[in-house]
Amino acid sequence: MYLGIEIGGTKLQVALGRGDGKLLQQWRGRVDTTRGAAGIQDQLKWVIADMQRLALQSHSSIQAIGVGFGGPIDHTSGSIIKSHQITGWDNFPLTDWLKEISGLPCLIGNDADVAGLGEAMHGAGRDRNPIFYITIGSGIGGGLIIDKKIYTGCGRGAAEIGHLIVDSAGHTLESQAAGWSIERTGNQRAEAGQLSEELFLISSRQGRLTCPLIAEAAARGDRSAIEILDTAITPLAIAIRHVVCLLCPQRIIIGGGVSLMGDVIFEPLRKRVAEHAFPPFAGLTDIVPAELGEEVVLHGAIALASQSR
Repeated sequence: MYLGIEIGGTKLQVALGRGDGKLLQQWRGRVDTTRGAAGIQDQLKWVIADMQRLALQSHSSIQAIGVGFGGPIDHTSGSIIKSHQITGWDNFPLTDWLKEISGLPCLIGNDADVAGLGEAMHGAGRDRNPIFYITIGSGIGGGLIIDKKIYTGCGRGAAEIGHLIVDSAGHTLESQAAGWSIERTGNQRAEAGQLSEELFLISSRQGRLTCPLIAEAAARGDRSAIEILDTAITPLAIAIRHVVCLLCPQRIIIGGGVSLMGDVIFEPLRKRVAEHAFPPFAGLTDIVPAELGEEVVLHGAIALASQSR
């Protein structure tokens, strides 16, 4: 039995599993940002102890811990490099601390990498190799999974697709295609009077445009909504073409909130990527939505824990 942990900027999740794609016990809490890393550590102490007790009650024991952390990490030392959302994590020796409080071996990874491992093992990538995972929400992250293992570069991570430069002005993919960027474009166009009558009325009634509202309008064929989404699809297609040319994964899996927009994102994205594909690689890589939803990091963390031996 293994313990998987997700440490994010707003949520904290812990689950028990055997590494077969099923979660046996699950706990979810909120992060008190005013207490910083210390508050999360206090929560983890009692949750881990409680999960160890539950495992013993089922005549089993936890063999290892895996963690998906929302920020850059040092795989060599098992330390957090930095959290951009929660204070107190900078240079924190998370692996050593977890070993100390639990007595268990531990592996940690960036949450996008760990989510990619989850999809590779039990989701949309379980029958594909290698896979490249992209999460698109308030930020954009990536993970390269080869032979069901996270590729970590020379020790501080890799596959940071959100930081690719996607135009001559030096904009990153994250600044042009994250959820907040799509909403920013929509609301700027609302202020400039550049929306269809229908979408302008929706914006006026709701107070501001959100990704779901824009996606719903695009699905109905609203031209101005489609154009808003295109401002994100174009740089995303550029970044994905870079990934295919450099790595040629068998499958690209897209998760996160923006992926929930569905076909209004995926259909034009696939077309745009194919338009300028490197001819020898044409048709080798498909692009699909993720399957594991809110539990993706937990599944990946449990899979990571199972690789600690």
